[in-house]
Amino acid sequence: MKPKRLERVNSLLKEVIFEVIHKEVRNPHITTFVTVTRVDTSADLHHARVFISLIATDAEKEKILAALQTAAGFIAVHASEKVELRYFPNLTFKLDTELEEQLRIHKILSDIEKERLSRSEDVS
Repeated sequence: MKPKRLERVNSLLKEVIFEVIHKEVRNPHITTFVTVTRVDTSADLHHARVFISLIATDAEKEKILAALQTAAGFIAVHASEKVELRYFPNLTFKLDTELEEQLRIHKILSDIEKERLSRSEDVS
């Protein structure tokens, strides 16, 4: 499949899956703080990894992720009603830790800068 088309499919699936999770999934473990950050679909459209971001503790994140994985078939059926694809992919939910990594790197760089400034002040 052409990369541009795959990007469009991923973008469309991201929007549709987000909508289904928030409007149609009725699971008490799945909170409104679930955000679909990106979708990576295989070239043959048979599999899709759905990356989600959560505002929750680590234990809650695991429960929400498990609940989403349990509801993956339900989500796929309802999402497939909104998107016309020859094959609707099997959904696998993953935690997107990209934001947490960026915050961690930002903190490290900030600490390095503070250390550098304190050393330059000590030399003066």
